[in-house]
Amino acid sequence: MSSVSLDSDDAARLQACVAGGGVAVYPTDTVYGVCCDPESETAARKLYALKGRPAARPAAVMFFSLDAALEALPELHESERSALSALLPGPLTLLLANRSRRFAAACRTDPDTIGLRVPRLPESLVALAAVAVPVMQSSANLSGEPDARTLAEVPQSLCEGAELVIDGGELPGVASTVLDLRDWDEHRRWLVLREGALPSTAVEEALEAAL
Repeated sequence: MSSVSLDSDDAARLQACVAGGGVAVYPTDTVYGVCCDPESETAARKLYALKGRPAARPAAVMFFSLDAALEALPELHESERSALSALLPGPLTLLLANRSRRFAAACRTDPDTIGLRVPRLPESLVALAAVAVPVMQSSANLSGEPDARTLAEVPQSLCEGAELVIDGGELPGVASTVLDLRDWDEHRRWLVLREGALPSTAVEEALEAAL
């Protein structure tokens, strides 16, 4: 993979773009993503239009540190916090009970569920840890099309429609594993809905350690 490294200016530009209601294309620990303010319905509609994503389909909310995520979601139960601490940061999207119905623009027609991402940033992208706001994010592709490993693979129309585009070089290229933890607190049940960058066996080991 290429050796492009981001710096504090990239983090500042990403935060300013999101805070200003813009849409940004940016690198993650898995594939290229597109993001906006998870509290802004206007920005969410623009992001969905650029992707051609069905308006009812939820998107994840990404925090750039686990501490920030835990602080922003005080209603999480202790068992859920233990599970998050065992799994994150990492290439996972966790479905959790959204008891306070936060981030409505991202949750769409399922306000009782939040999809949470906290990336494990490689050294080349670690500067993004300075982004202090959460972002609503999805993969930087047209809905249903392949994920982008490089910026060149991001559709031109998406890059042209975004207010900010950040090149992070070549990424691993495998999307996050989607893990349903909505029954974890009450029943200690979990379900992998999509196996991606983190194998199910690694998920199981981490959750056993959280018990």
